Amino acid sequence: MRFALVGAGVIGEVHARLITSLAGRAELAAVVDVDAERARSLTAEFGGTPFTSLADALADVDAVSVCLPSGAHADAAVLALAAGKHVVVEKPIDITLAAADRIATAEQDSGRTVAVISQRRFQRAPAFVRRAVVDGRFGRITSGTAESTFWRPQSYYDSGGWRGTRALDGGGALMNQGVHAVDLLLWLMGEPVEVVARSGRLAHDRIDVEDTVAAVVTFASGAIGTITATTAAFPGLPVRIAVHGDRGGAVVLGDDLAHFHTADGDEAPDLCGSSVEDAHRAQYADFLDAVRDGRPPLVGTADGRRALAVVLAAYESARTGAPVALDGDNQCASA
Repeated sequence: MRFALVGAGVIGEVHARLITSLAGRAELAAVVDVDAERARSLTAEFGGTPFTSLADALADVDAVSVCLPSGAHADAAVLALAAGKHVVVEKPIDITLAAADRIATAEQDSGRTVAVISQRRFQRAPAFVRRAVVDGRFGRITSGTAESTFWRPQSYYDSGGWRGTRALDGGGALMNQGVHAVDLLLWLMGEPVEVVARSGRLAHDRIDVEDTVAAVVTFASGAIGTITATTAAFPGLPVRIAVHGDRGGAVVLGDDLAHFHTADGDEAPDLCGSSVEDAHRAQYADFLDAVRDGRPPLVGTADGRRALAVVLAAYESARTGAPVALDGDNQCASA
């Protein structure tokens, strides 16, 4: 499959490396960036033809990888889908539900496939815990935790004109860094129905988004989850995901399964060493398989939209001080 990569920044370089690592299945045919020199630099290293316009790059590709600032995802994805191309879009799917819906509608109208990057689902430890939940090994799920406790220096936000801006970043620690953990928590615990949150900008200047947020999520089953996301916790800790039930539970710390226990005495295999990069590559492979087999990818537009809805509900609750209910379409409404 021939890919056009849109956005030649840091994450674009990651995607270029992933695409070229799948030799025989994927090829980097084009790199698009408004900075022509940056596009040329990436093609010099990974191959393909540089472009400054996505429309000009679409003629000779099968799929488009969208690695632009978050608030520009929908425009690029919809343009690619309208041209009959499959799409991989970086997290978050975009920064508004209306934009996410534009992508979903274009996907349906085109009959093409869209995958939303959430590579942690493809790591061995979270995948094992998900299977344990589905198989009922933890009994009734009662609670869960998603912690993204990171540190980003001021220079991180100052390094790009879009970082820390509500217009293009859409949010701060929760939207940008914490959305991976949010997706995992929803994958393990089910449909969210209400969010209560508080947030603050505590350790950074010259940004208009939060660097710290805490939220409580109630799920349709009655289970309760907590979410913490921060870029103000020096020097930073690994992502921590926990899920608990009345017959057992598990904790994933970073890339590893740190705890697994069931009332039946089940033991977990050694699941250390599954890196995020390996998982990222596995998500690309799943996307290629989905296109080939005509099936949905493991992480699609509905999944990306659901995680986004929880993030936006947390922001709305933090703004108003009130709980925010999510309806069946994950629309936000103050409770």
